[in-house]
Amino acid sequence: MADLIPERGGRDRSLQPLRRLFPYILPYRRLVVGAVISLFAAALTTLTLPIAVRRMIDFGFSDSDSALIANYFSMLAVLAGILALASAARYYFVITLGERVVSDIRRGVFAHVTRLSPGFFDTVQSGEIVSRLTADTTQIKSAVGATASVALRNLIMGLGALAMMVVTSPKLSGLVIAAIPIVVLPLVAFGRSVRRKSRFAQDTLADATAYASEQIGAVRTLQAFTNERLVTERFSAAVETAFSAARASVFARSFLTFFAIFTIFTSVVAVLWIGSYDVLSGAISPGTLGQFLFYAVLAAGALGALSEVWGELSQAAGAAERLTELLAEEPTVTAPLSPLSMPEPARGAIEFRDVCFAYPVRPGQSALHGLSFSIAPGETVAIVGASGAGKSTVFSLLMRFYDPQSGAVLIDGVDISDADPEAVRSRIAIVPQDVTIFAASAADNIAFGRPGASRAAIEAAACDAHADTFISKLEDGYETALGERGVTLSGGQRQRVAIARAILRDAPILLLDEATSALDAESETLVQTALERLMEGRTTIVVAHRLATVLKADRILVMDQGRIVEEGTHQSLVARGGTYARLARLQFDHGAEAFGKAAE
Repeated sequence: MADLIPERGGRDRSLQPLRRLFPYILPYRRLVVGAVISLFAAALTTLTLPIAVRRMIDFGFSDSDSALIANYFSMLAVLAGILALASAARYYFVITLGERVVSDIRRGVFAHVTRLSPGFFDTVQSGEIVSRLTADTTQIKSAVGATASVALRNLIMGLGALAMMVVTSPKLSGLVIAAIPIVVLPLVAFGRSVRRKSRFAQDTLADATAYASEQIGAVRTLQAFTNERLVTERFSAAVETAFSAARASVFARSFLTFFAIFTIFTSVVAVLWIGSYDVLSGAISPGTLGQFLFYAVLAAGALGALSEVWGELSQAAGAAERLTELLAEEPTVTAPLSPLSMPEPARGAIEFRDVCFAYPVRPGQSALHGLSFSIAPGETVAIVGASGAGKSTVFSLLMRFYDPQSGAVLIDGVDISDADPEAVRSRIAIVPQDVTIFAASAADNIAFGRPGASRAAIEAAACDAHADTFISKLEDGYETALGERGVTLSGGQRQRVAIARAILRDAPILLLDEATSALDAESETLVQTALERLMEGRTTIVVAHRLATVLKADRILVMDQGRIVEEGTHQSLVARGGTYARLARLQFDHGAEAFGKAAE
């Protein structure tokens, strides 16, 4: 997998990444055409003003014709109206285009991220991704919606004014054109520095955002260990680093602007000094010099403005590059070009055939070694073992979050690597140990198991999960917002919401990952009752150490270091006195004998 966070400031940047925004702009050709027409109209109107000024100076004042002067001023008023209308139209078109494009980018990036394989998120902070979705897209919105149009307007103005300067006075224009390389070449060199510093500033800001997101998400743990001062100091240091990087970027852009404006206008002053001698000698008229002066100021202003927007475009290019890096990430688990169809009706048969697997972040450390087992439809199998034995890895492979390096995982006789991951996962419901509750209503949280389910189906699932007893007592019942991560619920209540979600999904395969391990006795009884209702008629794999769940399993698989070392019923495994019996003695202080009596 490509490194999402490239080396800071290590590469030269250009505006090339902005070209990758074209596919998002092309669908809105009408807005683009409207913006371009408005830009040209505003630029051409502005370029006609110096001609009117020259004619007024040379003919209006010299003849002292008040009617002619009034006509010229009336024409200037008309041009001002056209300029105002064109500028307003330009603003509307380009800002609307920027908002539309950024909305599409955010939607596209988010949709892409949700389809990336879990292995991607093993190494990337969620705050970094959020920073790209927010800060970087805002930077692009500024570029597409304003900066790009300003750059184009000034480019048109600069080239147009330069052309009119040549028409007005070829001699003076030659002097100006000769000075352009002296101005432009240093601008290009400074621009590279600005791009590097802008990218580094964006990266450091993303680091600070990622750290803040992580700490806010764990605010209860933070406060429980009274580490407010520690994390505040660390965040302050991250923010200060981001500020220093931003200040360096701003300083570089400020110096770029200073150099551009100073050299451009100094060149204009020098040329006008020479032009004043031509007026005195009669080579050109005062109006012609005034016209040339207007065009020179327009050209100089346009080039000066381009130096400013160049820095902003460089920042946007850095943001576009960071987003395209994210879009360039490909999921490691994908559907084949011609995926096999899953058999209908679903039976829920599961088989692992000589599976070997190592996590991408630890390629040299195998999590599973030649794992083989099969589970018949409707059978309940418990998997036990010490931490790190590979129990959760079995679930990850079965959900096809990863593909094994060798061997095969089959559901209903189909190798799931040959099937569409969505088709595979649609046959599985999971009740995890760490339940995810969204900042939404109780009904929406349950409906996450089957989007579009009716209210009657949602409430029926809640009743089967014994969740209706507490949901109905909430202030707004099923419409009550449960808070981020379900902070308003107890552990048992969160588990029952998760069970209701799994019931609503109505999948043939059920995965229970320590579903009752963190509950008190009363909550465990309610949750266990709900689980028994959920397990009826489904193939169930249970990762648990709780006695009641293990005892009711048809079989128990004992794993150690990625292998199955024992298999059997609770009684036979205890009698064998092997790994399972040792785990039982460690977990239950009453010893293997008491553990055996509990089964009776």
